[in-house]
Amino acid sequence: MSDLDKYISFENRIDVSVLFDKMAQVKAEVKKVIVGQDQLIDMLLISILASGHSLIEGLPGVAKTLSAKLIAKTINSEFKRIQFTPDLMPSDVTGSSILDLKRNEFEFRKGPIFANIVLIDEINRAPAKTQAALFESMAEQQASVDGTTYRLPAPFVVFATQNPIEHEGTYRLPEAQLDRFLFKINVNYPELEQELEILKEHHAQKAVNKEDQVQAVVSAAEILGFQKLIKSIFVHEELITYIAQVVIKTRTNPSLTLGASPRASIALLESAKASAAVSGRDFVTPEDIRRVASAVLGHRVMLTPEREMEGFTTAYVIEQIINSVEIPR
Repeated sequence: MSDLDKYISFENRIDVSVLFDKMAQVKAEVKKVIVGQDQLIDMLLISILASGHSLIEGLPGVAKTLSAKLIAKTINSEFKRIQFTPDLMPSDVTGSSILDLKRNEFEFRKGPIFANIVLIDEINRAPAKTQAALFESMAEQQASVDGTTYRLPAPFVVFATQNPIEHEGTYRLPEAQLDRFLFKINVNYPELEQELEILKEHHAQKAVNKEDQVQAVVSAAEILGFQKLIKSIFVHEELITYIAQVVIKTRTNPSLTLGASPRASIALLESAKASAAVSGRDFVTPEDIRRVASAVLGHRVMLTPEREMEGFTTAYVIEQIINSVEIPR
């Protein structure tokens, strides 16, 4: 029996071929414009399938906003973009009640949060009150305005970006609020070959806007169906134990003052299922868990001051933890 065979359930096989084909089409459309950033694109697709939100952190000009925008464009659904600024009010996100003079009564006007995919640009530039309104929507898929609660459409996914080097005029996201994000994805500069390809592509396209060539290839209804399908992906009991062991070790590691919560365990499980489906499998392998672990756990743990001063990163500590837990054989 091969290493993969033990993770397969032959009793309850499900067909993920349509999901796999659709995600491949989405990638192909996005790559008409984006060079490199394969990991970012994959992780954003996994977060959508796992019904989670993603925080994208990276330096200016690395296609954070563009990648999220293009992925939204490949899905035939309602998309809204909100630029967070220091003067943004909660009502600018959720909407507000307006007096209708003809009927002499208040009418609720929905804000941009009422969409299937919402892109929040520079999330840390808005004050805490506005961030709190957004986080309620993310956690509970609802918005509360003037004492009334309104349900948000399904599917509902938030992509948020932030710049790690600018702190003036920003409002740092509290650790407890960061937990609302399924993933925190760190985006790096491209390699030399990718940089050359970006320059050549840009020079060759002249006046052609390649963004206009990106087409919708999957519907919102199909995404909802895929999200339900993900729940049925098979996970061997030993892999569930493996996830629990990794998360428990974050709570006892001497380099960390804050470990991951049970919510992180669930996030790791669900995102591993989505990773398997994107890879064309109806069962999870240890590699799926390792693939998403850093994005799931990195923003849910906190380094000790000593390790922070020594230049450690949460990604490095998480990698150490994963390597210290025996992979099921």
